[in-house]
Amino acid sequence: SLPAASGLAEMGAHWIHGPSPGNPVFCLASRYGLLGPEAAREENQQVEAGGHPPMPSVTYGSSGKVLNPKAVREARELFYALLASTRAFQGSKEPPWPSVGQYVRAEIARTVPTMAGGQEDARRLQLAVLAACLKLECCISGTHSMDLVALEPFGEYVSLPGLDCTFPGGYSSLAERLLSDLPEGTVLFNKAVRTIQWQGSFREEGDDARVFPVRVECEDGDVFLADHVIITVPLGFLKEHHEKFFQPPLPERKAQAIRNLGFGTNNKIFLEFEQPFWEPEQQLLEVVWEDESPLEEPSADLEASWFRKLIGFVVLQPPEQHGHVLCGFIAGKESEHMETLSDAEVLSAMTRVLRTMTGARPALPSHPLPGGDFPIPSLTPSAGNPDLPAPRSVLRSRWHSAPYTLGSYSYVAVGSSGDDIDVLAQPLPEDPRDPRPLQLLFAGEATHRTFYSTTHGALLSGWREAERLNQLFLSPEAA
Repeated sequence: SLPAASGLAEMGAHWIHGPSPGNPVFCLASRYGLLGPEAAREENQQVEAGGHPPMPSVTYGSSGKVLNPKAVREARELFYALLASTRAFQGSKEPPWPSVGQYVRAEIARTVPTMAGGQEDARRLQLAVLAACLKLECCISGTHSMDLVALEPFGEYVSLPGLDCTFPGGYSSLAERLLSDLPEGTVLFNKAVRTIQWQGSFREEGDDARVFPVRVECEDGDVFLADHVIITVPLGFLKEHHEKFFQPPLPERKAQAIRNLGFGTNNKIFLEFEQPFWEPEQQLLEVVWEDESPLEEPSADLEASWFRKLIGFVVLQPPEQHGHVLCGFIAGKESEHMETLSDAEVLSAMTRVLRTMTGARPALPSHPLPGGDFPIPSLTPSAGNPDLPAPRSVLRSRWHSAPYTLGSYSYVAVGSSGDDIDVLAQPLPEDPRDPRPLQLLFAGEATHRTFYSTTHGALLSGWREAERLNQLFLSPEAA
């Protein structure tokens, strides 16, 4: 073990997605000197990864062995080509399917029979890898299934260039740096808000008291009066509580946008090991269940098979800082089920998965069978690798159970469009001639039409609303 390891684990945001000049999180992090030397390199800022960062990876199959990298790469390239082709439907009045998932599966059904040279084993492996690709995409989109993600607006999301990077001192180092510029006591913590009353006339105590349109009441009874409030609570919280949270309730158009947009769960499971069982250069260990296919319904039995939704593990770098730690990702209903289990149950399921995936004993004889063929190993799940030690500890996020998030981040769901994001972002009251404008302003990742689900989208949305207030205060009418 590494005694000097800081044990840093990001429970929330992990990467700067697309660290390049167009990313304000990257620009701030650079300016404040919070990045490692690699991240700042010019060539790293020019890599076009299309939102799917290339990492040195190894793919384990449920038959207990490393899968053929060429076969895996070909299946993955097909999948990314299909995802890229969804952009053609932007603005289309009649997309061929309502969802990304249905479109991708229909295309797979159309193309896969002709692929893999018609060999059944090769085709089965291809389908298994494609099923794994869909699960990864669920993590990226923060959804249970790509069947819930609308096809037509899917291409509005913008991926910035740059090789995704992390903060050596943790993502919170950026927030701490920004906070340090503010006067002491400006930011209050542990002040849960119960209700926001707006369009009112609230007075402070005293004779010449000013009248305020907004009254914010906290769970602890404290009250704040204001002219303007910027609301940045996650969409998951708004979905559950907007009727009671705002008084009077939000206009129907805004409430409908909150209902329409998607908000799902993507969780992390960190596993710490005494010693690594992976090679030092490996940064991503992917898992593929070789009996799965995107053309067949997955098991609905969460209890028995929730762990199959896991896409694999990122190796936290460098080990000198983190120790020997894997970070697994899992999305959707299975991820929400995982939150209800004990640490011991999660640790045991992860140990079983890793033993299954690394468990094949060398089953091939070193000499061919009569006729010159080598025997084909069976696809039955391996008995597992009993030599793989269990992790010594587990830590996981529980974003679905967290009362003020109730999930991870937003996506554009079937039945919604980018217009809903813009409606959610519109300040209230709606009438621009209202004598008390901009009482409620809305920011957060779910209010950014092209960068939703990201920290840079969240940051830009906050700047956007601050700028709205700046314009109000600077306008001649305000004087």
